Amino acid sequence: MSTQVSGTEPTATTGRRFAREGEPTRAERNAERVTGWWIFAGVMLGIAGVLNVIYGIAAIDNSKFFTENAQFIISNLNTWGWVTLIIGAVQLIAAASLFMGGGFGRWIGILAGAASAVAALLSIPASPFWSLCIFALAVIVVYELAKPRPA
Repeated sequence: MSTQVSGTEPTATTGRRFAREGEPTRAERNAERVTGWWIFAGVMLGIAGVLNVIYGIAAIDNSKFFTENAQFIISNLNTWGWVTLIIGAVQLIAAASLFMGGGFGRWIGILAGAASAVAALLSIPASPFWSLCIFALAVIVVYELAKPRPA
């Protein structure tokens, strides 16, 4: 005896609804978008998130890790520590959502990458080469997450 499950009934085990006939599931819709560059963007967001959290905590603590007498465009090292910590936390959330296949991670990743790029440019006086590297990676992440689906 087999029972058919219609497209609108949740299953007993998962509680999720099946896609209607002819309608692609979320995994199928995301499968064509998820490429090597999508994975690269997720990994870069994760790495940048971890590093930004570490650097943020170090800056809040006024660690000797950072250059003394560095001139920041806005405020001081402690403020930049909080900004970096918050951006890092958002980047980690976006990376986790990207790896779970959600569209939420895509949009949050774009916002976090853009915020990271702006913060990197504003911190050029403190560490020019590192800031330009972070800016370049942030632009690549934003581009890969923002580009349209392949036709």
